Amino acid sequence: MKSLSSPFNRSILALSLGLLCLFAACSTKKKATKTVVVSGEQPIHPTREFRAAWVASVANINWPSKPGLSSQQQQKEAIALLDFLQKNNFNAVILQVRPQADALYKSDLEPWSYFLTGKQGQAPYPYYDPLQFWIEAAHNRGLELHVWLNPYRAYHTSAKGLSDQSVVKKHPELVVKLKDGQYWMDPSKKGTQDYSAAVVKDIVKRYDIDGVHFDDYFYPYESYNGGADFPDNESWTAYQKSGGKLSRADWRRQGVNTFVERIYKEIKAEKKYVKFGISPFGIWRPGFPASIQGMDQYDKLYADAKLWLNKGWLDYFTPQLYWRINDIPHSFPVLLDWWAGENTQSRHLWPGINVDLGADEIINQIMITRATPSRSTGAAHWSIGSLVKNEKLINGIFNGPYQKGALVPASPWLDQTVPTPPIIETTSQQTQMKISWTHPKEKEIFKWVVYYQYGTKWGYTILNRNDRFLVKPKAGLKRIAVTAIGRTGNESPLKEILTGL
Repeated sequence: MKSLSSPFNRSILALSLGLLCLFAACSTKKKATKTVVVSGEQPIHPTREFRAAWVASVANINWPSKPGLSSQQQQKEAIALLDFLQKNNFNAVILQVRPQADALYKSDLEPWSYFLTGKQGQAPYPYYDPLQFWIEAAHNRGLELHVWLNPYRAYHTSAKGLSDQSVVKKHPELVVKLKDGQYWMDPSKKGTQDYSAAVVKDIVKRYDIDGVHFDDYFYPYESYNGGADFPDNESWTAYQKSGGKLSRADWRRQGVNTFVERIYKEIKAEKKYVKFGISPFGIWRPGFPASIQGMDQYDKLYADAKLWLNKGWLDYFTPQLYWRINDIPHSFPVLLDWWAGENTQSRHLWPGINVDLGADEIINQIMITRATPSRSTGAAHWSIGSLVKNEKLINGIFNGPYQKGALVPASPWLDQTVPTPPIIETTSQQTQMKISWTHPKEKEIFKWVVYYQYGTKWGYTILNRNDRFLVKPKAGLKRIAVTAIGRTGNESPLKEILTGL
């Protein structure tokens, strides 16, 4: 047997390595990108549609499933919900982080929520910041994270006990007690507005959120106070003594209007790209339009939602249209069409829909949103709990209108700057093509879209911020492009096209 160190064997070894390298070069070959003019069949761009689900923390409706779970259990439940949304092609989650002037996040302004730990003011153990956890996990799955705050509710009866840090004890001059046991901040008081505005600004400043969301709770529903009027005699008397001339109803609405406009402006001053959305009661006033009946939020909740939409004091509007298509006094399409007519500033109109109405009804409502004249399409689903539990419903949505992924519609009034295109590279791997990319400003990119042409047909895949490659079958692949999606939804140009693969 000859030694491996002999000249003969060294020659054989060198020849073998050379052949292996030649084989590898034939089977794995990198190809740099080149910019060409796109001609012939054009890529089909992804659907633009807001697909969100509400996640309620008050009374532990959705998350956490009960107070006092360990940090690991809370995180496990959160991941399960986010994985569910990603799997079913949703692209946003609306998480309630301030259910009763408390916090499901680290705050120096308000106490930790009872619904998180079972004791108001007590931090999770082992310690973690739930909101930061949700943001990172959502973004890693391509989901926007909107924080849902109740601006005026100070205590909900499903909680047990108030800490010394509660606004009820720290600022009793701002709150009143309702007959059902809840505490509510007086919306007319400047102190209330300053307090809640500071909470919003704090979250926007410290967290990498995509939106701030208010629901329908402005002045409370009459039933919360046993049908009696809201107990704000003290502030109303002070207003009158100061020379105020408005009626009591107009004075209440003015306070809410001032607060809504202020929140919008303060969010934009801090981070312009963070969207502000409101989901008011779905009917503005009975008779608008003529066939509509129901509660008058303008005169009962003192919420002039039509004004906010007309003025553009929000980036998206999500009226709670929780009724059926054929419910004549509250018809879903009739109300949606009316609100579309009031969308004079061309903001996003993404109605809230009640998924408990059943699969066929919800699928039809989603399709109606796509046919409604608006700047963009989309919907928010109330709530994630029913989506998770109703297999027929979620399968119907996924196999129907949500069978392909979608991008959140862009908000051109916030930002019209488009990202630069990614730098792409391909690697031929026997029967497959690996498409890779980099970007000079990766931290500013929220998603990627890979386009590919087989024959005359274009397809696309939406990928998340941490993805950097996609593998596709090589046979029949003609052209490839990769685009970058910025924080407000703007897409980079389709300049990087590979041909002759």
